[in-house]
Amino acid sequence: MTSLLLKCFVLLAISLLLDAKNGSKSQPSACFCKLQGEVDDCSCKVENLDSLNNRKVYPVLKSLLQRDYFRYFKVNLMKPCPFWSDDSRCALKDCHVQSCTEDQVPEGLKGHKNEREPNKYSKEAQKEEPNCNEERKLGALDRTISAESMEAFKNWTQHDDKQETFCEIDDEYTPDCQYVDLLLNPERYTGYKGASPHRIWKSIYEENCFKPEKLVYGSKKSLAGSMEGLCLEQRAFYRLVSGLHTSINLHLCNEYLFPAKNLLSAPEFGPNTEEFIRRFDPKPTKGQGPQRLKNLYFTYLVELRALVKAAPYLEEEDFFTGNPEEDKDVKEGVKDFLEIIKSFPDHFDESKLFKGDPKVAEKLKTEFREHFRNISRIMDCVGCDKCKLWGKLQVQGMGTALKILFSGDRIGLESTVNAHHKQRFQLRRSEIVSLFNAFGRLSSSIQTIEKFRKLTS
Repeated sequence: MTSLLLKCFVLLAISLLLDAKNGSKSQPSACFCKLQGEVDDCSCKVENLDSLNNRKVYPVLKSLLQRDYFRYFKVNLMKPCPFWSDDSRCALKDCHVQSCTEDQVPEGLKGHKNEREPNKYSKEAQKEEPNCNEERKLGALDRTISAESMEAFKNWTQHDDKQETFCEIDDEYTPDCQYVDLLLNPERYTGYKGASPHRIWKSIYEENCFKPEKLVYGSKKSLAGSMEGLCLEQRAFYRLVSGLHTSINLHLCNEYLFPAKNLLSAPEFGPNTEEFIRRFDPKPTKGQGPQRLKNLYFTYLVELRALVKAAPYLEEEDFFTGNPEEDKDVKEGVKDFLEIIKSFPDHFDESKLFKGDPKVAEKLKTEFREHFRNISRIMDCVGCDKCKLWGKLQVQGMGTALKILFSGDRIGLESTVNAHHKQRFQLRRSEIVSLFNAFGRLSSSIQTIEKFRKLTS
């Protein structure tokens, strides 16, 4: 009898252990409960975006971003925080950014012109011919410019930029602006956590983001139904920021720093399923996690549409680095990539935004732009240099996408911007690099969701 009871007890214990094991495995699938059907405020389905990205976009884009034109990004990581004293600098070695030396940067990115195309503004081109001195004196213009005028020109440029851009872009000609090799400084978990990053995101959500009035960043209150009080434009802004936040968190989960296993081994980066569950499972997030993942697809759709709208412009770009063979390959690679995304049939329609009363729409658009510009300034308050690098790049990329969507003679699915209207629309190299890399991060995040889906199944 005792033996029989013991056997029953052992079998019951084994059964409970198996149930617990199976339960812990099936539980994380709740993270993906909203990743089906239509993306919020769009007609496109999540499943179609998964297929497009993981089968077509991600492999091509990953290869393209390895190229010199896209891997070198010029950024100022020394700009002071404009909102509070920067007292939380990260001292961890993984927060450090390795900037490029002069000889590591491709010649074409240093401002040197192709020798076959002399720069008409160079000092050499302005040298006077000896036999024309007298004529030049008689018909000469006074080319001297006072310091006051130079400062005025600078202010005019800043004013013009502010009117058309959705984010502040670093002045590439300041000494603090340095080239960084993005492949040598990948986005990953650095150990930067605590009060400093919390203050960054709290400032973004609480002060610079359209959100439900009673929702407080960091609270465990569910978002279910709370977006109903926001108009379409406000919902779009909130989802854009939330999608970017989700993408960053996915990269941290996928490239998590695990401590060394023993004295002879080194710390390793790899996917952390526990961290993924903590950030996206319904239980620890009070139901917000799955919606955060779905917002990623909204952000992806917006930047995808911007790339398609700018396709005629980008197809005329030289992607010049000074290496003819490399530049030709990149130009062809970009065209192949653009053909893939242009063939997708269900894009985000920006013409649905800022409709109705023209005065109200213009006021809302101005608020939209100013809120986003402020977010780009907050990136200078990030205490970890590597986090700041990727934060500035991705926010600038999203700002470039918004600039494209609301530029041109009209907006909507049939509208484009092209290189023949450069008096009205232009993209700097830094904007192109940030746009492609920002979309590359979103693409990588959607692919990472599929990885965690398998790891937690």
